[in-house]
Amino acid sequence: MASLTTDNTGLRRIQFTDASGTRRTLSLGKTPKKQAETIRGHVERLIQSAVSRCSLELETSKWVAKLDDVLRNKLARVGLIATRETESLTVFISRYIDSRTDAKPATKIFWRRTLKNLTDCFDGSRSLRSFTASDAKDFRLYLSGQGFAEATIRRTCGVAKQFFQDALERELVDTNVFRQKSIPTTVGSNVERQAYITRETAEDVIRACPDAEWRLLFALSRYAGLRCPSEHLELKWADIHWDQSRMTVRSCKTEHHEGGAQRIVPLFPELRPYLDEAHELARPGAEYVISRYRGGSTNLRTQLQRIISKAGVKPWPKLWHNLRASCQTDLARVFPLKSVCDWLGNSALVAMTNYIQSTESDFQRAIGNPTQTPPANGCQEQTTIPKALGKSLEHSVLPSRRVGVTGIEPVTPSV
Repeated sequence: MASLTTDNTGLRRIQFTDASGTRRTLSLGKTPKKQAETIRGHVERLIQSAVSRCSLELETSKWVAKLDDVLRNKLARVGLIATRETESLTVFISRYIDSRTDAKPATKIFWRRTLKNLTDCFDGSRSLRSFTASDAKDFRLYLSGQGFAEATIRRTCGVAKQFFQDALERELVDTNVFRQKSIPTTVGSNVERQAYITRETAEDVIRACPDAEWRLLFALSRYAGLRCPSEHLELKWADIHWDQSRMTVRSCKTEHHEGGAQRIVPLFPELRPYLDEAHELARPGAEYVISRYRGGSTNLRTQLQRIISKAGVKPWPKLWHNLRASCQTDLARVFPLKSVCDWLGNSALVAMTNYIQSTESDFQRAIGNPTQTPPANGCQEQTTIPKALGKSLEHSVLPSRRVGVTGIEPVTPSV
């Protein structure tokens, strides 16, 4: 049995004999009596479990799991519980990244970048258990001080939260310090980095491309909405179904979603000339549509910047993403959103939040003003429906009907 004693200064102690027969003392300090009695009861159950070598009662097991570090260390020092393993920041996160064989290489690159940010802000040998909510806030402030964009800060904090969540599930920490309202991790749409790239601007850039494959790379993003570079580089000539005017696009980004491994995309009239040209120039037996720019050292973004500069066009904020978004904006003007999202491989919510844009030309048409106002990003907007899409639009226009005389009753069409 364990006994609770209190000295004349108010300090409380629990004295007991452990399983080996050794007399032990657990110092509790100036703990309230009721709380001290609760601790004594759990100490007796811990002793009983050790003596009888039986499993610990569920109530005491839960109590031990929720202990703070101070009391836990005191119980460990007197042999009542085992010392809990303490991992360092670098060791744990490095092992976590290496163990995630299901993650894409690009994902692991960002995870390692987050680890570097954490170790630049904190000591990499620091114990995971020593991190507090204040440390998580300090990390966010550190990222802000490094000049990162808000979206990057949120995503980085989200990855840190993912690391600590895994540590929590392994009982290496008591709480996920990054799971707090003051540290947002949801990445929303950045309106300032949206840009609509007109077909006129796109054709200027295409004319500045050095070869047929570069022209096709650009056209696949602007006229078919493919993700660059992953979907471009996965596209094979066997995926082009010429007789059906469609192609199969494989997406490593969405393959973990049901039915997201591949999708069918029309061979849009604007895309077809560049696809025909590349096919005609492809070497016999070529497997991939894009073959010259498949090396890991090829930086398509940097090269596109040079091409845009050569074309005399002002660069837009997100070089490849803005092309895909402009494509979806055009298609959404003509076709049902469900079809457009199926072709581009995203959801209606994602499309409306991050892709489809409300342009100035749309506003001018809505008020019946054909005057075109150049937008602030320098990419001039078109005020007419693309010719290739116009044919489809002609069949979607409802027949005109005159409105009857209005009054108290609902409006009825005039015969």
